[in-house]
Amino acid sequence: MAGRVEGKVALVTGGGSGIGRATALVFAREGAKLVVADMNEDGGQQTVHSITEQGGEAVFVRADVAVDTEVDAMISQAVATYGRLDCAYNNAGVTQRAYPPTDEYPLDDWHRVLAVNLTGVWLCLKYELAQMRKQGSGAIVNTASIAGLVGIAGRSAYVASKHGVVGITKSAALEYGSQGIRVNAVCPGYVRTPMVDYVLRHEGPELERQMLAREPIGRLGRPEEIAETVVWLCSDAASFITGHAMAADGGFMAQ
Repeated sequence: MAGRVEGKVALVTGGGSGIGRATALVFAREGAKLVVADMNEDGGQQTVHSITEQGGEAVFVRADVAVDTEVDAMISQAVATYGRLDCAYNNAGVTQRAYPPTDEYPLDDWHRVLAVNLTGVWLCLKYELAQMRKQGSGAIVNTASIAGLVGIAGRSAYVASKHGVVGITKSAALEYGSQGIRVNAVCPGYVRTPMVDYVLRHEGPELERQMLAREPIGRLGRPEEIAETVVWLCSDAASFITGHAMAADGGFMAQ
């Protein structure tokens, strides 16, 4: 039986670990050829190796999504390798290094978070949409967060960046829907990823208890669960869905 994205070409940014790696593996399992992009070459190559050793097809591209020329080159390499770009998952992101109230928030950290999490998504969209418009088709998913749907104290930069991702997703969906291109966002809740582990190491076990207490499902999510959502949104099964910010959050937003 053919996979959900059989024969399609998919790009995953931040594909060297966590949700990005899990999504690249699901794309490959479902029949796509992969372009795995990350700043971490070791992690990205490990993802590619995991795909190819299972009989899939994948290449790695080192790219900083906050740098215009590197994003342009990333899309160009994808098209040069496979001839087209059918699916894109704009997942690369960073978390905050500090969690002060807004009036004490460091300017340099603000710029860093917004550069990767929001400007990086916009740059990826810019070049992906240009290619997909030439083709007359495509599906894009951006990683937002429950922090793109509600506020979280002490995380003003992260929340602002993820709200921005939801906004740009909706705008792009309206602009390109009539051209055969769908744009959606996935909004994960608390998922056990290297980024979350980083936060927990710095904040201590009390934060994890708070996370679990706020998850109606009673546990943190798994990267593979978000990956399945992303690949479904890119598949023809979701052909009438665009401009949507889909919560994959264990029930967090139902509260």
